[in-house]
Amino acid sequence: MSIEIVTVACRSDNYAFLIRAGEATALVDAPEADPILAVLSERGWSLDEVWITHHHADHVEGLDGLKTAHPGLSVTGGRADAHRLPRLDREVGEGDGFQFQGHEVRVMDVSGHTVGHVAFHMAGASAAFTADSLMALGCGRLFEGTPETMWASLSKLAALPEDTVIYSGHEYTTTNARFALTIEPDNDALIRRADAVEAAREKGRYTVPSTLAEEKATNPFLRAGLSDVKRSLDMEDAGDVAVFAEIRSRKDAF
Repeated sequence: MSIEIVTVACRSDNYAFLIRAGEATALVDAPEADPILAVLSERGWSLDEVWITHHHADHVEGLDGLKTAHPGLSVTGGRADAHRLPRLDREVGEGDGFQFQGHEVRVMDVSGHTVGHVAFHMAGASAAFTADSLMALGCGRLFEGTPETMWASLSKLAALPEDTVIYSGHEYTTTNARFALTIEPDNDALIRRADAVEAAREKGRYTVPSTLAEEKATNPFLRAGLSDVKRSLDMEDAGDVAVFAEIRSRKDAF
């Protein structure tokens, strides 16, 4: 059964994603109800499931409004985060899987931005919903996790097939591109992508989703283990985690 994925812009810079298969619709994250309800109404879709990546308000605040409009929907979220998420109908964790209209959804613990943050990988659709872990040209700020934790999470995501489409949670790509160029100013793929991002935003286009191949070629947070990146930071002899931590620290101050 084929899948259609629709990006929904919410709040000032959030994204939610509607996943349609057969006669059922799932939603990844609920930043705000009204834009999501508008897309559902335009398409004549019901909402059956919501999959929550982490507890931050800008990913869950729309849930009550969605439940009011679609009272039968079920909510899935991380078991480790359940104590601070809205009430869950299904708790999941690393390595768990569940079915959505015949499609396997695999759960990945991608803690770092928060502890208990999860991503949802649909191999059959070549899609990973990563929210504030791996982002377009970036990664989430480490509010709760450590550099070691986030590097392990990013490495896990980097091991997915390179044609995986990365559906991340925010439109931060322009700033992320400007920062990435401070780390790798001579990276031709990054220069081209930064130009494309700027052109897209000037036309009001989204820069999310991206592909994992794009991220591995241009995202400094995924590239912290590469010798060229270490050399650019004068950290040739440093471990990968230390280099990642340095890049994250620089981004925090950018």
